[in-house]
Amino acid sequence: MHVIVDLCVVPLGVGVSVSEYVAACQRVIDEAGLSSRLHAYGTNIEGEWDAVFAAVKRCHEVVHAMGAPRISTTMKVGTRTDRAQTMDDKVRSVHGRLAR
Repeated sequence: MHVIVDLCVVPLGVGVSVSEYVAACQRVIDEAGLSSRLHAYGTNIEGEWDAVFAAVKRCHEVVHAMGAPRISTTMKVGTRTDRAQTMDDKVRSVHGRLAR
């Protein structure tokens, strides 16, 4: 099943800056071959369900291995059965409406 996820991984107990940990998770997503879009408060990821959730699990493993004793993660998950839709399709739809 194709899924689009909005992922926000927040390591706790590592100080104020978390960009090092975000970059590590982005590497995990890239290495998994998933399509993603980094934004200011998280990352949109799309792909097959098992691959996306395996990458989320791997992000946790990597961030813990980097020394984060705790991680708080929020996710929004969307699937469709009526048609195929990508992140770009969703954004293009809104931009089309704004242009009218």
